[in-house]
Amino acid sequence: MPRPIEALIHATALAANLARARAAAPDARVWAVVKANAYGHGIERVFEGLRGADGFALLDLAEGERVRSLGWRGPVLLLEGCFEPRDLESCSRLNLWHVVHCAEQIDWLAAHKTHQPHRVFLKMNSGMNRLGFRPAAFRPAWARLNALPQVDEIALMTHFSDADGERGIARQAAAFDAATRDLPGERCLANSAAVLRHGLGNDWVRAGILCYGSAPDFPAHDIHHWGLQPTMTLRSRLIAVQQLQAGDTVGYGSSYTASAPQRIGIVACGYADGYPRHCGTDTPVLVDGVRTGTVGRVSMDMLAVDLTPVPACGIGSEVTLWGRGPGDTLLAIDDVARAGGTIGYELMCALAPRVPVSAID
Repeated sequence: MPRPIEALIHATALAANLARARAAAPDARVWAVVKANAYGHGIERVFEGLRGADGFALLDLAEGERVRSLGWRGPVLLLEGCFEPRDLESCSRLNLWHVVHCAEQIDWLAAHKTHQPHRVFLKMNSGMNRLGFRPAAFRPAWARLNALPQVDEIALMTHFSDADGERGIARQAAAFDAATRDLPGERCLANSAAVLRHGLGNDWVRAGILCYGSAPDFPAHDIHHWGLQPTMTLRSRLIAVQQLQAGDTVGYGSSYTASAPQRIGIVACGYADGYPRHCGTDTPVLVDGVRTGTVGRVSMDMLAVDLTPVPACGIGSEVTLWGRGPGDTLLAIDDVARAGGTIGYELMCALAPRVPVSAID
């Protein structure tokens, strides 16, 4: 039989989370963000669950091709725009909207020969300091774009650096409003945290991590607070059971020592499957739906769990590394990520190619 590890993608949860974004920004149109192969879920596997969106936002032409090949005829937005002039030919062919964040991209558009003007999103650097025109340069950039016959509508956008934290969005939102006052065009400002935490809508919102059942401002709030559902389950089974005596150690480096007799289980899952190696003892896990914790270091192909809370389990018992467990139990991916010193985004995106993945629901 195959190794007993698998990931499940829950289409109904994707649709429910998308509906949650609409409820939080009822007057806005919603981009379902499917960059990074839909945050590790697989674009093809999330498409049915997210096809209720108004558009799909992604990073590169290959992802745009994949969305179009699935039959999507609505808006598709390249969040980082074009990377070289010839990308504009693909934008014309595939009818892709694209972000413009630097003068070079305007130069490429000015030299581009097209029969169909492009829809662009002009990006302001309001304080994130990654992509975009600074506020003082934003209006001149807009004027250049507006004068080009290659350009149709110009939407205006920015990205918040602290929507998930105490600093908030007020400073950047004010800079954006001041620089874009009286400019025509739709506005697109809000990411998941700005939508849920600050109730920001505008014309378009970008629903990213909230679509995938991770709280954008964890640990301040969890998925239960925001009414989100986990969309990825990583599960495996116990492949061995060990009975420890006081003083026995577990795993590489002997980082865990039993203080009393203890029963542990060995799970077919390790860092080569995408489970974080830095998750130490007591990282939460479900065994037959009962919450317990890991013991010792995570190995390449295996990890150990404490079976004290589940005395009846044995070889073959189901282990939920994150997501939905038996009997409607749940282990939020954010809880696991925190134990590994990271965020849910990284765990989703790090799922290894060797793990079989199925779309269900």
